[in-house]
Amino acid sequence: MSLRLMGEKKGMTHIFDKNGKLIVCSVIFAEPNVIVQVKTKEKDGYRAIQIGAFKVAASKKRNVTKPLVGHFSRAHMEPRRRLCESRIEENDENYQVGQAIGVEYFADCQYVDVSGRSKGKGFQGVIKRHGFSGGPKAHGSKFHRSAGSTGMCSFPGRNFPGGKKAGHMGAKSSMVESLQVVRVDAEKKIILVKGGIPGARGSLVYIRKSMKKGLNK
Repeated sequence: MSLRLMGEKKGMTHIFDKNGKLIVCSVIFAEPNVIVQVKTKEKDGYRAIQIGAFKVAASKKRNVTKPLVGHFSRAHMEPRRRLCESRIEENDENYQVGQAIGVEYFADCQYVDVSGRSKGKGFQGVIKRHGFSGGPKAHGSKFHRSAGSTGMCSFPGRNFPGGKKAGHMGAKSSMVESLQVVRVDAEKKIILVKGGIPGARGSLVYIRKSMKKGLNK
């Protein structure tokens, strides 16, 4: 199983490979994620590690709830803004509380999966949201960007749930799989992946070794 680390989307850039080909990349900044808790099958019912990322600023520590303060105190570390879990194998004993895991974790893999929350685009119509073609553009037409008929006049006389209509667009969990790892810089704590990833600049993203391309490829 692959660990899921947390990082921050910094934006996009482009670099040239050794053959002079331009590659468009997404830049992910990931400070070392620290193991806060190791869960066991005997105590918790399953094997997993809980990872924390992004230290809480000194001015924001008063906003950390008392249960979380106690949780981090047991691990002898400062509170983190984000927590996530990753399942581990039954015979994996390589992880300890307080251990830091950085971007060098991805140095030996060629592909990763990146997930995050897509950009929110507010309330949009069916043409932008679902790609409807719309009606005629002539002056005499009174049907330009409407959805058209969405129901029926007799049986069953209602709209079925799940239909494509106008509504809130974006701001949903999204994952891009099998992105090629272009470069891993442990000193600068960044990882470059080929192509785009979900989210706006500065948003939280989760990175793991690719499940479809194989964990060790």
